[in-house]
Amino acid sequence: MKLTLSVIKADIGSVGGHVAPSQHLLQTVKDYIGKRAPGLLLDHYISYTGDDIAILMTHTHGPNDEHVHQLAWDAFRAGTDAARKEGLYGAGQDLLKDSFSGNVKGMGPAVAEMEFEERTSEPFLFFAADKTDPGAFNLPLYLAFADVMNTPGLILSPKMSHGYRFVIMDVSNTTGDRIIELNAPEEIYDIAALLRDPERFVVESVWSRATGEQAVAVATSRLHNIAGKYTGKDDPVMLVRVQMNFPATGEILAPYTVGHFVGGGMRGSHQVPLMPVKLNTGISYFDGPPIVSSAGFCVHNGILTEPMDNFAHPFWDTVRDRVATKAIEIRRQGFVGTSMLPMNELEYTGISEKLGDLDKRFRIREAKPELTRV
Repeated sequence: MKLTLSVIKADIGSVGGHVAPSQHLLQTVKDYIGKRAPGLLLDHYISYTGDDIAILMTHTHGPNDEHVHQLAWDAFRAGTDAARKEGLYGAGQDLLKDSFSGNVKGMGPAVAEMEFEERTSEPFLFFAADKTDPGAFNLPLYLAFADVMNTPGLILSPKMSHGYRFVIMDVSNTTGDRIIELNAPEEIYDIAALLRDPERFVVESVWSRATGEQAVAVATSRLHNIAGKYTGKDDPVMLVRVQMNFPATGEILAPYTVGHFVGGGMRGSHQVPLMPVKLNTGISYFDGPPIVSSAGFCVHNGILTEPMDNFAHPFWDTVRDRVATKAIEIRRQGFVGTSMLPMNELEYTGISEKLGDLDKRFRIREAKPELTRV
């Protein structure tokens, strides 16, 4: 069976600032999808990560289907109305257009989709991150699909040993989707050279070179520039197929023990470590720290099992403690140096305007004439 997985995620309102959606808002979106899904979707699952609500859908209509995207868009519009009635903060903030125009890409919500022939057993992982950008997945994907120190399957599994093809997007390009395709392991250094800059180069997808099957889909169309203006991050989602010709679940999850520093946090303008959290976790410290959740599913004939909370195991409590320590330490540095993002990546332009005003006040000091010695 050829199946499509689609996940669409947006921030449409939150309680107490950038914390979490209200239960009424979440239920409004669930009710809207539940009433209109029959006949269009095979199944669906709705959750939140931080202040973003994600709608995971299974269907047979392929990626970028207008009706599937409109269903999610209309559900977010209904949720926005509910958020405004409750006076929630940032009601509808990720809905950047007034009307739907065929699909939600470029309209605010984050989107990840993939289509494939369903295996007899089809396990996959759904990741959702908040207070960061799609580049947050660069390092975990590199480690999981290209580094044998993380993924022993790369030498133990005959088909995995063929390696994987990385499709990487230059998200700073505004004229179209500028992409490059690189193969691991032959071009592993080239892949690393790009992925070291997660604010510009972002993994869009990963493909098995042995079978041609898609393994990963990431929401890479970050809202970097719209009409020449920086608009911030889109708090990404990701789908990863696991087992058999792909890395095992444990190999995909292992990189999140690093708690690597990512762009985001307060006002989307800082470097803060990424914390793996339980499903339906809100935001707290310093509008963060940036968080990522992971739900594991099996899907059969388009019907989802119940989700497994991949980061709920007691093991991850130790990781969270270490990430919290890292977050506190870098925040002690305040506004100085690498604790904040580079100037061209700052989500708020006030500091750029301030520097522009200060620049006009600089002057070249006149050199004093040297005294003539007798």
